[in-house]
Amino acid sequence: MAADLPENALQLRSLVTSQGTLELSLHDVPVPAPGADEVVVRVEASPINPSDLGLLIATADMSTATVAGTPERPIVTALLKHGSLGALSARVDQSLPVGNEGAGTVVAAGSSPGAQALLGKMVGVAGGAMYSQFRVVNAAACLVLPDGTRARDGASSFVNPLTALGMVETMRREGHSALVHTAAASNLGQMLVKLCLADGIPLVNVVRKTEQEKLLKSLGAVHVCNSGSPTFASDLLEALKATSATLAFDATGGGPLAGQILSGMEQAANATATAYSRYGSAVHKQVYLYGRLDTSPTTLDTGSVGMAWGLGGWLLTPFLQNARAETIGRLRDRVAAELTTTFASAYTGEVSLAGMLQPEAFNAYNKRATGEKFLVTPQALP
Repeated sequence: MAADLPENALQLRSLVTSQGTLELSLHDVPVPAPGADEVVVRVEASPINPSDLGLLIATADMSTATVAGTPERPIVTALLKHGSLGALSARVDQSLPVGNEGAGTVVAAGSSPGAQALLGKMVGVAGGAMYSQFRVVNAAACLVLPDGTRARDGASSFVNPLTALGMVETMRREGHSALVHTAAASNLGQMLVKLCLADGIPLVNVVRKTEQEKLLKSLGAVHVCNSGSPTFASDLLEALKATSATLAFDATGGGPLAGQILSGMEQAANATATAYSRYGSAVHKQVYLYGRLDTSPTTLDTGSVGMAWGLGGWLLTPFLQNARAETIGRLRDRVAAELTTTFASAYTGEVSLAGMLQPEAFNAYNKRATGEKFLVTPQALP
């Protein structure tokens, strides 16, 4: 053990009601003493990732949101989108904690040597329920951050860094040699640019805006294609020819982009074919959807992609569940070593727990705009 712990602390919770509404509010929850192999982390910083918004906002139309309660304990209520309640049946009328990851100081520890060794350390944690002032987790789940690391620098030490590393690991396991990444100006996308440059991996970056092109090129990105440009299709094809990329990770999800990438890969493969095949190229082309920034249906012209292709989903959690302990340890060690370089995160704003429930905040972070990331500071006053 260590410092005296409060009996209760604040935690943000998300509730989907059977009446078709979303309710966001702050709750007093007990702060239990840690078990033998557990530690208590005083959570000092936690990012708002797109993966957090799925649980936090569910399918609510935040334009209908109203705020009641007090400045210290606001209560947000919004209507769910029509017809979406059925898909949320497993969580209806359950108040759920939110926040995938964060960082903070270990202020109490159980009796085991592993737990005791973490007392006073700044750690990163991906334990869920991180939009809380205190979090009890297993000591083995903590990533010890280098001495002098600030909580804000370690807050995003799991989801984005391990996703970038997981993408590269997947590329190697499946026999590909280059990557395509969409929504590439995001914090994750910037990490992937730096990672691929360091590891000598050709990378095609797909963005939507000219300023995003400039940002990635300033980081050293070689191939940046703007989907808003009238020359996007030809630019993409030239980048695919130059890199021979046959694996893509698409954060957009909906719309034609995944199909455009597969079609471009097929054209690039055929450009070097020595003989005609009625079935198209024999080179396997794969696009993984790992996000749904565009919630419309994914559209694909199967006549333009040949027969050797795949379209599927990819998420970090299943990747880690199927990875060996040695692999996970190796990836975590690299994150810790390059936390303020390759895997550095930038934030456009900070909000307290109560501040998350104010209109100016939730309207901003719910936009899911590329390159705009918010940081929650649970210890801060409203």
